[in-house]
Amino acid sequence: MQDTDPTSAQSDDQVLCAWLRLEQTAGVGLARARRLLARFPDPRAIFQASQAELAELVPDALARVLAAPPAPAIAAYQVQLWRWLSEPGNRLLALDDPAYPPLLREIAAPPLLLYVKGDPALLARPALAIVGSRNATVQGAGTARAFAAALSEAGFTIVSGLALGIDAAAHEGALGGAGATVAVMGTGADRIYPRRNDALARRIAAQGCLVSEYSLGIGPLAANFPRRNRIISGLACGVLVVEAAAASGSLITAHVANEQGRDVFAIPGSIHAPLAKGCHRLIKEGATLVESIDDLLEALQAAPLRSALAPTLPDAAAELAPLLLALEAGPLHGDLLAGLTDTDPGFLAGQLLALEMAGHVERLPGGLFQRIYR
Repeated sequence: MQDTDPTSAQSDDQVLCAWLRLEQTAGVGLARARRLLARFPDPRAIFQASQAELAELVPDALARVLAAPPAPAIAAYQVQLWRWLSEPGNRLLALDDPAYPPLLREIAAPPLLLYVKGDPALLARPALAIVGSRNATVQGAGTARAFAAALSEAGFTIVSGLALGIDAAAHEGALGGAGATVAVMGTGADRIYPRRNDALARRIAAQGCLVSEYSLGIGPLAANFPRRNRIISGLACGVLVVEAAAASGSLITAHVANEQGRDVFAIPGSIHAPLAKGCHRLIKEGATLVESIDDLLEALQAAPLRSALAPTLPDAAAELAPLLLALEAGPLHGDLLAGLTDTDPGFLAGQLLALEMAGHVERLPGGLFQRIYR
């Protein structure tokens, strides 16, 4: 094993400090940062330039700030950051870092810095984003979980936003597969939101990757969540919308994905279901309609996969027999089925989806299911 060159390590730290100062200086922003970096590719050179040189690129007041010594608040934040970076699994990726995700670097406004907790290698792997309503139905959550599990088994990393509902279900489904999952946060990487997903976030940090563009300590500010959506789509080759109301934030992610040249996919639903309205709107606008995992894999030009969503009845007979037996009484609502079979609603949704796709159960309006006899 080669010894680390202390001179090189010191240089790397200086570069990272320059990136941090650029990102932390009030009034810079992404647009002005890109303008400065076009002139000074090494961010250290920005802070070595004269005020007159800087004033050619940014307003005079900002040029004075950049030419002066760093503000005490920035120096204090560096101490906090080095402490966080000393913890196992934590990393800060600057825009010029070889480990910075290549797809994300291509978008119109890539973050200058990415705070990463977990495995940064996942950020460069083939990925699909799965998003949808925070107020997901049991059926929608089951669909997201099942699609994510199958895609993860196929080697795709699942990217989502750690929100309740569809996001959480997608993360959960992906954790068991080879592709694992990436959660893009709307808070600092040291703050978990919502708190109900604290345990899930810890699992993702251990088995996948948490990512944020926001400084440590930043809480759940409303404006930050729509802004981070460009990262969710930017990390992926496409976005799958599972459930979305007509004015859902997931539609923002889909539209940003379109602008980034990413594929957009949507799962249709009942014309009477409010959470299908957003998906139907996307399909009208040109999104690819998806009914099965094979539809999605074919569209992504992936190898065919024996879907985990459609097990044959003999393979799953022991597990699914109580459910089929309960349905012999006639059409039943999913909630009643969960009670009769003493099954977790989220798990039941996956079972019903498997039976539906295998042709043993039919979904009826109003959340009812009936058995199909052959």
